[in-house]
Amino acid sequence: MRDDRPFKAAEAFRDAAPADRRVDEWVRTDVRDEAEHAVTRASKPARRERLRSPAPDVAAELDKAVGPRSAPQLGKRLAEATKAFERERYPDARKILKPLVDKAPGAPVVRELYGLTLYRLGHWKLAAAELEAFRTLTGSTEEHPVLADCYRALKRYRQVDELWDELRAASPSAELVAEGRIVAAGALADRGDLHQAIRLLESGIKSPKRLKYHHVRMLYVLADVVERSGDVPRARQLFRRVAEADPEFADVHARIRALR
Repeated sequence: MRDDRPFKAAEAFRDAAPADRRVDEWVRTDVRDEAEHAVTRASKPARRERLRSPAPDVAAELDKAVGPRSAPQLGKRLAEATKAFERERYPDARKILKPLVDKAPGAPVVRELYGLTLYRLGHWKLAAAELEAFRTLTGSTEEHPVLADCYRALKRYRQVDELWDELRAASPSAELVAEGRIVAAGALADRGDLHQAIRLLESGIKSPKRLKYHHVRMLYVLADVVERSGDVPRARQLFRRVAEADPEFADVHARIRALR
């Protein structure tokens, strides 16, 4: 039941949500699959509006980067790139964004979207460079999970650990920390440290009164890693908890059937 082929993170992150994943043909889901939500923030309404308008903060950012005369045209092209990204036309988005990055390397919003686009295309090293630029320009941890997963794909695990430490210390939203925790656990699992990966995920779930969506995602990944560690009875129990919390989550019912 285990797929030991090399990871192809671009494929793993292709779907926008676990419910959209095909379940007619069961394929073992790696830890990386559930880190897919590290990129979905880019298509949330708030960010779409921020990039499309452009909002006052983005307009000011573009003015600072290229000057008030060039900023309107840059904003228009950025909106076109955002639209292409939302429609999953990543090569088109990349084609639009590359000249914008060359023209406005100091615009965080441009570097961020270009990094996410490269990430979606599976260009881990290039994506990491852009997201590192965004990190330097803003000091934000917003894209740490995506950046960490780039380094995970490149097997640069020290950087994954450092980004997780930064994210944990910053304590942003629970959802963002969950994304980072999933990637960090995946990196531990990649190195064969399944027990430490389990402990890291368990510490993020504990016993909430009500499982929120990010808890369910971590629980699913925990079940996957527990199964890989050989504890099938507990993995079955965990997958059943996922199914109880969200019956439509990913391929959870197929996973349960496979463990009978």
